[in-house]
Amino acid sequence: MNRRDLAKALKVAVEAAHGAGALMRKNLRAVKKANLVVQHDIKLELDVRCQKLIEKVLLKSFPEASVLGEEGVAGDPSSQYRWVIDPIDGTVNFAYGIPHACVSIALQEFKGPSRLDAGYQSVVGVVYDPFCDELWSAIRGKAAYLNDKVIHVSRRTKLGEAVISLGFSKYDAGLNKMLPKLQDLAHRVRKIRIMGAAALDLVYVASGRYDGFLESGLRLWDIAAGGLILECAGGEFWNEPLPGDHCFQIVATNGLLRKKLTGPLR
Repeated sequence: MNRRDLAKALKVAVEAAHGAGALMRKNLRAVKKANLVVQHDIKLELDVRCQKLIEKVLLKSFPEASVLGEEGVAGDPSSQYRWVIDPIDGTVNFAYGIPHACVSIALQEFKGPSRLDAGYQSVVGVVYDPFCDELWSAIRGKAAYLNDKVIHVSRRTKLGEAVISLGFSKYDAGLNKMLPKLQDLAHRVRKIRIMGAAALDLVYVASGRYDGFLESGLRLWDIAAGGLILECAGGEFWNEPLPGDHCFQIVATNGLLRKKLTGPLR
């Protein structure tokens, strides 16, 4: 895609995110129908509705692209471009009426050689928090924005002054990795935050609100947009594939603290 196409993709992604966000705001206090409930996760009927809304907007403008979303896939998987969607990131928060959840939309380009996730690169990213009306966006190679203002990661270099967010996945393996890290970091940083929406954690690091975010067991749709926005804001987005479909562990920082967090998930 050329610059004009990328700008169009960003505009369409923002439109789709606003549409899904409006549906989330309307239903925050409503009784919600659950399609699936497990110990550490909830899948809502509204997740599917939001993804269908997003897909309709994206594919109308880019019918040749495929879609990979938390709530299913669409289109030709051999396409050069794919949209990666998390229609409601922070679903448990949302299901409980906690207004800390977001829409995450990324456009990825196939770079090869294989169709595994490593063969793709995010080129457009949008994360929208409909409850604070905050929209983060980025196009690869350009600045990152929050509501049309350029953002940059923090400059903090001392772990003792840092605010670090941790995530705890729904999988036992991820929980077992992160619980010791919670105990370790709680004694070495200014504050730990556990907010429950990975895409927002990433863009909070991009905005300088947090200095780092760690989690094991995330899925691609949790991180595809936020990771790009973080990099465009001057941060560092380390990620490593894990066994399972589209599964990762990540260390996201301002680029100044990762050495102090080396091997945090191993």
